[in-house]
Amino acid sequence: MTRESSQTLDRGLALLQAVADAEGASATVTDLAKVVGTSRAAVYRLLVPLTERGLVWREGSRVRLGAGVLRLGEQMLPQLRASARPALRTLADSIGATAHLSVAEGDQVHVVAVAEPTVTTFHVAYRLGSRHPVSRGAVGKALSLRPKGRGWAAATGDPQPGIHGVAAPVRGIAGVRAALGVVSLVSLDNATVGAQLVEAASELAEALRD
Repeated sequence: MTRESSQTLDRGLALLQAVADAEGASATVTDLAKVVGTSRAAVYRLLVPLTERGLVWREGSRVRLGAGVLRLGEQMLPQLRASARPALRTLADSIGATAHLSVAEGDQVHVVAVAEPTVTTFHVAYRLGSRHPVSRGAVGKALSLRPKGRGWAAATGDPQPGIHGVAAPVRGIAGVRAALGVVSLVSLDNATVGAQLVEAASELAEALRD
């Protein structure tokens, strides 16, 4: 591979990551150019192969992840689950709340791994495979956080009444929007739990990049 080809591949991957990290459902070409550090014309050129492979979808100047990313995500789920299990077990028992790994698929959040605490009398039973709108709950809030802002989010009574949740996004994995979270029947020390989740999410992302 030539140096020019390597740089093009690197920029293409950086662009895909920028689309995945964008706030809301889509990003503008102007915003993407700023994040990647290139011109709008270069972004349009880089979008061509990504669009042809279904990894991104473009309407005018707005860009979002495409269905091709979901197919890649499905192939990655076994590895994602295996890497997350130790962190989920540690979180569940140290916090005393049900821990979960959730992945955004289109406009839905899909719970792909769960660990329930072993030291509590009562706890939330969070069913593996559960789904809810990506705009709801602590996970939805976590996935919309700015990359350089606070690293965790909390929600009460959403998406289910009486439930307290805290979540942190798993950042730095191209094409995957995921979050680690905990849900509890009692209120949590959000700042302390949030810090634990941020650390665990960072370690999980690092393990997946190795």
